[in-house]
Amino acid sequence: MKNLLFFTSPIGLGHASRDIAIASKLSADITFVSGEGASRLIGDHGFKVKDLYRHEGFEVDDHGELRHTLRWLLSYWSYYKKCKAVAENVIKESKPELIVGDEDFASIAVAQELGIPNVIITDVLQTNFTKGSLSLIEKKMNKVMRQMIDNSNLVIIPSKGEDHGNTVYVGPIVRDVNSDRQTLRKRFGFNKKTIIVSVGGTNSGRFLINKAVETYSKIKGVVDAEMIVVSGPSLNIDGREEGVKYVVYTKNLHEMIYACDLLMSLAGRSTIDEAMAYGTPAIFIPIKKHFEQEENAKQCGFRFEDLYRLEELMLEKLNGDRSRMATKNGADIASNLILNLLT
Repeated sequence: MKNLLFFTSPIGLGHASRDIAIASKLSADITFVSGEGASRLIGDHGFKVKDLYRHEGFEVDDHGELRHTLRWLLSYWSYYKKCKAVAENVIKESKPELIVGDEDFASIAVAQELGIPNVIITDVLQTNFTKGSLSLIEKKMNKVMRQMIDNSNLVIIPSKGEDHGNTVYVGPIVRDVNSDRQTLRKRFGFNKKTIIVSVGGTNSGRFLINKAVETYSKIKGVVDAEMIVVSGPSLNIDGREEGVKYVVYTKNLHEMIYACDLLMSLAGRSTIDEAMAYGTPAIFIPIKKHFEQEENAKQCGFRFEDLYRLEELMLEKLNGDRSRMATKNGADIASNLILNLLT
């Protein structure tokens, strides 16, 4: 069986979620390299995983605004160099026939230096966190990233677009749901209309949790609904609002998203993809000044200022209709593309 190393960015849980979806369709000897909550999620789905990466998350204030972007970029550059040293040790020890990096460009850099076939999975072809003279460092980082993308054997983008060169747009990549919605609702104990609030694997979403719970306290007398907050392993929140249940971690958040009546989330790509694929009504609030999340939210018809009209949006979405569940999954296309490189 072919030997494949899968390097997954540990920043949030979205990368791990979609990589699990792809890996579950691959017939290969797969070892993941990631860190913290992402490593736990991958391991809980039965894959071998080396928990080696440690990262510093974004700094988001209590109002939901991204702060000190230049400092974060400098920290990320330091993190990248540490990850590259880790990746080099793992790659030289494992001697893989193929390396897949989901927004882990450190492993891709090593793969290309050693002449090992490599695949990049990414939502972003360049970053845009800084402006003016502060952007010089970011431009240099973007140039390095662009060179790696151009030199990769395959670049997989989990959205719709026009293929070109080594880049293939496969559409949303989500984990399969293996039970019908009513079965899942019974399993999770969803007896009322259920609102899921999810902020991923970082501590950046506290502002959204606070606002969502505050808004729920206003509407719970109008609609017979319950709220479940999935705070993620990086946040420690002790809620007291009646009717709100707090869950720190679940390996099957995708099934909860499918089973619930409304999802409220930050505007991370993978969570958006899951809601859209499963037909679940959703509200996506981006971190302010986070260029990627703001663009993701815009594509779904939301913006940061919607944080201040959640009551209207929640009532509208809870009384709306669900969409049909998607019949296509980008994980099938992505896995076949990767298998073609392994043969």
